Amino acid sequence: MAWKKIYSVFPYGKCKALTLSYDDGNINDIRLSSIFRKYGLKATFNLNSGLSDNDETRIKKREWKDVYSGFELASHTVTHPTLSRLPLSRVAEEILEDRKAIESITGSPVRGFAYPNGVYNPEIVSLLPFLGISYARIVGDTDSFNIPDDFYRWKATCHHNHRLLENARTFLEFNKPWYLKLMYVWGHSFEFPRDDNWSLMEEFARLVGGRDEIWYATNIEIVDYLEASRRLIYTADCSKVFNPSAMDVWITLDDAPLCLKGGTLTEL
Repeated sequence: MAWKKIYSVFPYGKCKALTLSYDDGNINDIRLSSIFRKYGLKATFNLNSGLSDNDETRIKKREWKDVYSGFELASHTVTHPTLSRLPLSRVAEEILEDRKAIESITGSPVRGFAYPNGVYNPEIVSLLPFLGISYARIVGDTDSFNIPDDFYRWKATCHHNHRLLENARTFLEFNKPWYLKLMYVWGHSFEFPRDDNWSLMEEFARLVGGRDEIWYATNIEIVDYLEASRRLIYTADCSKVFNPSAMDVWITLDDAPLCLKGGTLTEL
């Protein structure tokens, strides 16, 4: 019997993905989002609905739809509290009300989350799925490109002030197609004028943008795609595979990309 080599891959047979995540809805997101669009990068912006209209340093809610068009909007709570110090009922309220406020503007479900101040505990993590949250980003840097084991404790590759270009070059040089690699950059846009380093993000975006080997995706697109990929159902001899999801999922079959259409059974 001839064994077929079957690998899970990102869309179109790609083995690398890139995503970014920025918090607080600062007015500098306007410039940052324009840089992302210029170079074809995809990002998630985590917003505090209760602070945006009362703080001149934040983008007003009425502007969200235009400023963040094409990107994912995720929750960062209504008022940015340290969640571990709150009653769980208030934690739930902070997240649900933030979701409602963002959804009232975008018209789409909000399923992502970033822990304010990077603080969480096991009780909060356990609560999130019941609040409609599919993933949550923590703070810190892994300096790696591995797919996370736990999307409710999702740590990024690096903050933009932490070895950004070094990590980017390592990511680009990596050329072992039997691995899936994900680069994830996070931060706050107010840090760029504070640190006078807008040129850093421009250089990074120019370096990693527009590459055929990279899938550019928002946080939730990565979570949804990997979940759909894990749900593929193979026959025992791997001669057929059923994709129960509505989403198309890609594999490589003997190194050739193959699209598995949503809801279909495919012969391999």
